[in-house]
Amino acid sequence: MAGSGSAQLRDPNAALLRVENLVMEFPVGRGRKVSAVANLSFDLQRGETLGLVGESGCGKSTTGKAIMQLPRPTKGSVRLGDTELTGLRASELRATRPRMQMIFQDPISSLNPRRTVADIVEEPLRIWRLGDAAARREKVREVLDAVGINFEVAAERKPHEFSGGQCQRISIARALVTEPELIICDEPVSALDVSVQAQILNLLEDMKRRYGLTLVFVAHDLAVVKNVSDRVAVMYLGKLCEMSPPQALYTQPAHPYTAALLAAIPVPDPAVDAHEGDHLGGDLPSPIDPPSGCRFRTRCDRATDVCVQAEPQMQMVAEGHFVACHHPLVTPVEISR
Repeated sequence: MAGSGSAQLRDPNAALLRVENLVMEFPVGRGRKVSAVANLSFDLQRGETLGLVGESGCGKSTTGKAIMQLPRPTKGSVRLGDTELTGLRASELRATRPRMQMIFQDPISSLNPRRTVADIVEEPLRIWRLGDAAARREKVREVLDAVGINFEVAAERKPHEFSGGQCQRISIARALVTEPELIICDEPVSALDVSVQAQILNLLEDMKRRYGLTLVFVAHDLAVVKNVSDRVAVMYLGKLCEMSPPQALYTQPAHPYTAALLAAIPVPDPAVDAHEGDHLGGDLPSPIDPPSGCRFRTRCDRATDVCVQAEPQMQMVAEGHFVACHHPLVTPVEISR
C-alpha cells in the first residue's frame, strides 16, 4: 500500500543521488492542487540503475523531472553527491547541469527538427563552453560512434531522416556528450518497436559500463525494468509502495499492488488464462483528492479500518526489500525461512 518513510535509505555517504521526502504539487485553480508526488524517498549509489515503475499517472516522470529541477520540487531534498540541488540559485543550478542529463520518452519530438545531428549533439558542449571547435567535433564523433550512429553519414542530416530507434540513439549521444554522472531515462523505449527496444536497452547497458553511468530508468513495463535494474521502486498515486532487488520483487512481491502489476504482464502462451491472477479493479483515484490513509485502499481487497485511518510506513521484510503496507503479502518470518 502506498506510503511514506525512509527505512529504505542507505548510507548517505555512499549515495550519488539521495531523494528525501520529495513533494511535487501543481495548482489547478480555486485553491486546489494535484498531489503528483508525495513524500517520496530513495537513494542511488554510483553505478546503479534504479527502475521506477507504476501505472500511468502515478508520478514516475514527474519524479524524474523533479530530480532534474524541471520544475523545482514543492518540498523535499534532492542531493547529487554533496550538492543540494533544491537550494541552488539559477546560476549555480546551471553550472551543475552537465553532471545530470535526461533521455526523453519521445525520441523524435525531443530533437530540434531544424538542426543537424552534429549540431544537436554538440549543443550542450557549446552551451557550457567545453573545449574548442575541433575538440567538440571530435567528442561528437566519439559519442555518435559509441551509440552506433555513423558520424560521416549522419552529421549533416536532420532528425526527420532517421527512424525512431536511430533518433533515440542520437538522444542518448546528446545525453552522454557532457560525460554526466547521472542520467534520467524517462520511458526511453516505450515509443519504439519491440525489436528496437532490445537494441536500445542493450545500448544503455553498454554505455553504462563504458562511461560509468548511474541511471534512473522510468518505465511502466515491469518486464523491461527487471532486465536493466539493480533495484526496483514501485509507485502508486505519487507514493512509494515497494522497493527491492528485481529478483526478490518478481518472485515474491510483498505488496498487493506489485502483485497485481506482475499478474498483468502478458504471458505468450495461449493455454494460460489471461483472467487468472490478482488483477486490479476500479480506477486510479484522483490526485486532487487522494484517499485518506493508504492511497491504494480503494482498490485493495486486503484493506481494513487501519488502512483508512493511517498511512503505512516503509518497513523491511527482507534484506534490501522494503514495503509500505499494513497487511503485506509476505512477512519477515515467511521470507526468512
